[in-house]
Amino acid sequence: KRLRSGQDSDRHHHGLAEITAPMPGKVVRVQIAAGDSVEKGSGIVVVEAMKMQNEMKSPRAGVIVSINVKPGDTVNAGDVLAVVE
Repeated sequence: KRLRSGQDSDRHHHGLAEITAPMPGKVVRVQIAAGDSVEKGSGIVVVEAMKMQNEMKSPRAGVIVSINVKPGDTVNAGDVLAVVE
């Protein structure tokens, strides 16, 4: 039983995790660069929507594969801002 649960938890940590914009807005700040390693919960991109700044955080520890936006870019809901491996 313990062996099986260990294998299942490994599956969740492989592959890519996309950080997406929850709503339309403007990218205010990119806090990290591609190739940098991040911890779970680290801030990646700050998006301003409806006069509020929302920090998009890493869903898990890993390495930033790509940053798809730069400060000043306008994003729509669901746009991929960054990818974590």
